Amino acid sequence: MVRVRLLPRSGSGISRIGFRHGGLSCAGGSGAPVRLRNLWPTLTLAIAVSLATAGVAFAQVATPTEPLAGGNTRAFPTNPSDILGGNIRRPDKAQPLYLQGDELIYDSRNNRVTARGNVEIYYNDYILTADEVIYDRRARTLTARGNAVLRDPNNNVTRGSTLMLTDDFTDAFAQSLSVTTRDNTRIAARRAVRRDGNVTEFTDGKFTPCQNDPSKPPLWCLSASRIIHNQQAATITYQDAQFEILGVPVLYLPYFQHADPSVKRRSGFLLPSIQNSDTLGFTTEVPYYFALAPNYDFLFHPRYMSKQGMLWQGEWRHRLRRGEYNLRVAAIHQNDEDEVLRGPLDNEWRGSVQTRGRFSLSSWWRFGWDITAESDDSFRRFYKLDNILQSDRVNTVYLTGLSDRNFFSITGYHFGGLLFNDTAQSESRVHPVIDWNYVVGNPVIGGELRINSNFTSLSRSDGADSNRASIEAKWRRKIIDPVGQVWTPFVHLRGDAFSFTNNVNPANPALVAGEDAGTRGMITGGINYAYPFVASTNWASHIIEPIGQIIVRPVRVRQRTIPDEDAKSLVFDDTLLFDTDKFSGYDRLESGTRANVGLQYTFQAYRGGYARAIIGQSFHLGGENPYERPGFDATGQTVFSQTSGLESDRSDYVAGLYVAPSDSFRLLAQARFDEDDFSLRRQDLFAYIKAGPLVAQAAYTYVAADPTIGLQSDQQDVSAAIGLKLTDRWSLLTSAIYDIDQGDLLKTKFEVRYHDDCFVLTASYEDTRIEDPDLNLEADRSVMLRFELKHLGSFRYKTDQLDTLFAENQPPQQ
Repeated sequence: MVRVRLLPRSGSGISRIGFRHGGLSCAGGSGAPVRLRNLWPTLTLAIAVSLATAGVAFAQVATPTEPLAGGNTRAFPTNPSDILGGNIRRPDKAQPLYLQGDELIYDSRNNRVTARGNVEIYYNDYILTADEVIYDRRARTLTARGNAVLRDPNNNVTRGSTLMLTDDFTDAFAQSLSVTTRDNTRIAARRAVRRDGNVTEFTDGKFTPCQNDPSKPPLWCLSASRIIHNQQAATITYQDAQFEILGVPVLYLPYFQHADPSVKRRSGFLLPSIQNSDTLGFTTEVPYYFALAPNYDFLFHPRYMSKQGMLWQGEWRHRLRRGEYNLRVAAIHQNDEDEVLRGPLDNEWRGSVQTRGRFSLSSWWRFGWDITAESDDSFRRFYKLDNILQSDRVNTVYLTGLSDRNFFSITGYHFGGLLFNDTAQSESRVHPVIDWNYVVGNPVIGGELRINSNFTSLSRSDGADSNRASIEAKWRRKIIDPVGQVWTPFVHLRGDAFSFTNNVNPANPALVAGEDAGTRGMITGGINYAYPFVASTNWASHIIEPIGQIIVRPVRVRQRTIPDEDAKSLVFDDTLLFDTDKFSGYDRLESGTRANVGLQYTFQAYRGGYARAIIGQSFHLGGENPYERPGFDATGQTVFSQTSGLESDRSDYVAGLYVAPSDSFRLLAQARFDEDDFSLRRQDLFAYIKAGPLVAQAAYTYVAADPTIGLQSDQQDVSAAIGLKLTDRWSLLTSAIYDIDQGDLLKTKFEVRYHDDCFVLTASYEDTRIEDPDLNLEADRSVMLRFELKHLGSFRYKTDQLDTLFAENQPPQQ
């Protein structure tokens, strides 16, 4: 039954597309020859080699850098419900078909209804518009002629000079057809037939996801004598096909198949990467992706290197109901044709196993690990699986719990050095570190009470063991008097129990203790004082705040002969100025009486601008100064820096400047000046700026000579990165690390990127001048080319690269 009903014309105002299908040429409507630019010969060869290498089927896969579910880091994010394919529900035949037009003609003899002029038909979320539609009620078919347009429930649009459909829209025939999805992926053909509401066969068809001007060809397309789209199997198959770039055929493919755009994960080949390196030679990776199940998969991506042989690599990923983990394996039977490697590493198996996992056991508890095991210290850096500047390896296994007022953590560590002069002191295992922190819910004597505890058990490869348990209670209360002065009295109580075996005596490294155990305690009392002066204007507030702190403790505490394992890092700056204990760990304690003073200025604009500056100094007033004589380890180095700036009764001056006038600019500067002559002892600078298409970051570090920690001369280095977006499609990225003292560029990198709606190309050049003969690390220059074709494969690419400068834990840039 046909119900004639007037409907809104929202489905008829569809604009025409520029992809010409009548001439059956990706070169566009004119069919004129296309001149290739200088970039395209190299690009054409690379893509042709990749497609030929990949064979007959491409994988569709979430990139290896993205989780199996959740965030999407693909260069071309898609939603299966927005593109070709997807799950379209079967039509409900009980629903009526609505038809309207400027003129309706009922042919009772032939049982037909003809609609002419602005015809619209609505049925089960399908919308059909045309100049004329003939509905044959006996044959149950619809024939649309003249600007026929069909929009399906997934918003895919089909256009043709003639469309013939069954009245349930499951089968169809079309002449001069084009199909446009919501993300502008298009198939054009001379004719097409759809069967069983599932399989569509295109004759003399073209496939492209690229947008283009009607007078120009798309950047790339696949053309074939037959294109078969199986919606249920979610595949697009090409017979007698060719791959074209800017309308020019570059590769013939007798048979080719890939997943349709609705598929996120499908087994098959991924696009390879190509690289040339001084130390590795010509390098290529041809990954194959195994989509084994919705929640686990495997990526096999061997890398062939002309100078080193085959590096076998694989990655297993598994997502469970409460978490996920992965396992990466890399191995090679060393074959060094240019004799870059020296020593026993040549002609041997080398490799590594890396695994990471994280699980949410409940709303409060988390469990995870990050472990890397490798055959030798240089394997992962030599093959650029890790940053070449990495100097140590830290493996962890952890369990943490967090509630409103409780924090619990138990963590196991393995520390390993990656430098040629590492000793058994550089290899250690912590089994485990346990922390528990608790904040009492109700005020105690009007203030806040915290309970902190720590247990650490550690052993080294040379047989030295140590164990320590600590518990402390911290109470503080803030009081503001009538004139605005802020007084914060505090009291800390701490007790430690420890034992150690075969450790060097820091007070006399010539002695090695057999076994020792003992306890120690510390009581600390003091008060913080601040008197902020506030001035407000129409657009900002200014706060000048003198700050003082007095801390009273016992004259000394037993710790000179106790090994130091977790308090070796001591960098005195403005962030430590008002800490009651400036040591980084539990193995060392401050003793005696100390005063800390400083002056702080804070600027806060009402619209978001911010700046803060602080300068101050610390004074040791009485008792033993623990920073004066740090002691020595087994290698003869001081346990921590003997020239930290705290070793005398008057500390060095520390200053800090933090400026953030907007989200587009940030500046951080920290400095330490000598207490006597104000000479610079340490300087750290970091700056970030984003101005229009420019993004830049730079970091500078200066450390004055300190023979006690092995620095015989001043050390200065600077690292910088600049990203420039030239156009909407072209961008540049360059980065460098420069050793000012040696006058050497340690590492430089230059990258050019092109990306549009259907194609991504990255070309990079990297020059590394870091050499370590003992670890077989050589200076190296490499050139890499990566590309990505929308819907045909994605591999190790993140579109928004300009936001990853200086990011922590970046994946290796090969």
